[in-house]
Amino acid sequence: MGERTLLLSSKVYSSAAEAVAGIGDGATVAVGGFGLCGIPDVLIQAVAESGATGLEVFSNNCGVDDHGLGILLGLGRIRRVTASYVGENKEFARQYLAGELEVELTPQGTLAERLRAGGAGIPAFYTPAGVSTPVAEGGIPWRYAADGSVAVASPAKETRTFGDRSYVLEEAINADFALVHARLGDTDGNLVFEKSAMNFNPLAAMAGKVTIAQVEELVSPGEIDPGAVHLPGVFVQRIVHTGPQDKRIEKRTVREGAQS
Repeated sequence: MGERTLLLSSKVYSSAAEAVAGIGDGATVAVGGFGLCGIPDVLIQAVAESGATGLEVFSNNCGVDDHGLGILLGLGRIRRVTASYVGENKEFARQYLAGELEVELTPQGTLAERLRAGGAGIPAFYTPAGVSTPVAEGGIPWRYAADGSVAVASPAKETRTFGDRSYVLEEAINADFALVHARLGDTDGNLVFEKSAMNFNPLAAMAGKVTIAQVEELVSPGEIDPGAVHLPGVFVQRIVHTGPQDKRIEKRTVREGAQS
């Protein structure tokens, strides 16, 4: 057989820098991945090099100090973060406690559903997660003042009883842009994610008005079995072929005397 010819489309960009063009100061950005698994690292680096600042980010976490979203954080480019877990980033904690960063913590399942709802056109939904806690009652520090006092606190949310159980109203997330990583994609934007990298990437992609995907392998339309597609191309506007990902491990623990 001869060499395969890749059919390109208007969605395919030649570089990550071109793909993230348009992400300007103050943009809202949904970012896929979990910890350092399945994060769009090449796209994040391109955003860092673009100089965009004052960003509002929606992501499960904010990477680590020298990788993933931690790069943007360390450069002071992020204004606000909505996340469910932030425990691996010392600079994140420093900025938050110093009043340099606004942080909205939300239950992990709620964050996932808020992203999905944004993509599905659902403006808000009720969930039992967080009822009778500060998540619903308000008062969680979103931003501290320089003197350590609370400058901005979370507001109380609407609650309602259905049957014999209480629920809290959560609003959907819609972002100007979404950055995601996929193992496989075609030039029409259909994506396949690798194992646990599927958890937040499809949801973040759905929430973005302009979704940008970095893919390890890029193929022509029809080469992916339709039944294997995790996210249809209708949700993806830009694609860049980045090749295999630099897979990092947040914490490596080995027994004494074992080879690393």
